[in-house]
Amino acid sequence: MSASLFLLREPLLDPARKVIAHELRWQAGAQSGEDADSVALGLLLAAELHRGDEGWLLADGKLVLPVGPAFFESAAVQMLPGAAFMLTLEEGAAIKPDALAAARAAGFHVALRGLDIDSALQPLLSGYELDGAASDLAAQLKRAMAQRAPGARIAVRNIAAWKHYDVCAGAGLDVYAGRLIDAPAPAQAARGLNPSQTVILQLMNLVGRNADVRELEGVLKRDAAISYKLFRYINSVGFGLGAEITSLRHAVSMLGYSTLYRWLSLLLATASTGAHAAALMQTAIIRGRFTELLGHYLLPKGDAENLFVAGMFSLLDRLLGIPMEDVLTQIQLSEALSQALTKRAGIYGPFLALAESCERSDGNSQGCADALFLSAEQVNAAHLAALAWAQNLKL
Repeated sequence: MSASLFLLREPLLDPARKVIAHELRWQAGAQSGEDADSVALGLLLAAELHRGDEGWLLADGKLVLPVGPAFFESAAVQMLPGAAFMLTLEEGAAIKPDALAAARAAGFHVALRGLDIDSALQPLLSGYELDGAASDLAAQLKRAMAQRAPGARIAVRNIAAWKHYDVCAGAGLDVYAGRLIDAPAPAQAARGLNPSQTVILQLMNLVGRNADVRELEGVLKRDAAISYKLFRYINSVGFGLGAEITSLRHAVSMLGYSTLYRWLSLLLATASTGAHAAALMQTAIIRGRFTELLGHYLLPKGDAENLFVAGMFSLLDRLLGIPMEDVLTQIQLSEALSQALTKRAGIYGPFLALAESCERSDGNSQGCADALFLSAEQVNAAHLAALAWAQNLKL
């Protein structure tokens, strides 16, 4: 059954608004904690995110994985690096104490979605998950704090507004931020481009019209930090170039203008300084790479690079706090990119829509994939490769 299921990704934020993990589960069509499907998910992650001598591809990235009791006695437990995972159980799950203890000994953290569990198992739990939409949330929170083991964390789901996140953060709670990605920016958030983004945008417009490198260098000199970040990003993921990129002229000669443009698009999104920007930036990076990798199945390299830009720019309106139409008045983009960003239309729109659908519990990934004649296997492989790429990027 898992061969026809699509992965769903959701970031987990700590009280400091830092992305500390991503939850991966199956989208609608399977209950995430069902034994067979949770085992299949674990085996998929072991296959896609562990490569021989390269080891675990997520670097120090953490994953949250909803599982059922059978997961603890499956091969996935031996195949996955326990320290990289938080396994979440539904309350009432018939888990064997020795199986839970063995998972903890292997480095896995285990959280309970709910509060009711055998008291003998409570010391083995690393945390609890609560429903932020529950009418008795305050009572649940009080109970969770009373029964949790020292150091155990509490996370809250279904938080749909940044002001509610702030309340949770003030109480020391982690928050699953999937619904916050599409939420309006906080009222106090800065609007429009900051000085660094203005410089980056000027560079992008120059690169877009193939301006002389000396003209680019003149703009780049206005902000030394931009050069540092740009070269760090490029060098962190590697291109088999045999040498480290140390100057703009070197970058142009080794990569070309189109590849430089995609890196500047990443730099533009990650230059946001708003307090709410961390989850949006991480999502934009994964979305950009995911959309690009989807394009590799069907489109020429140049179009795939444009898909990276489409994914990166798809959250600029949220990051900048202004409508997408206003964003597009400040940057020179092709009609195909503009159609994708405003209407999810044109040649690039369906790829972007598919990547976005994999971030939403109610997303129609099956329909989006069918429209592009892509299988769940292809989409999931691209999704995990994009996540690994983003985790290895030195932000």
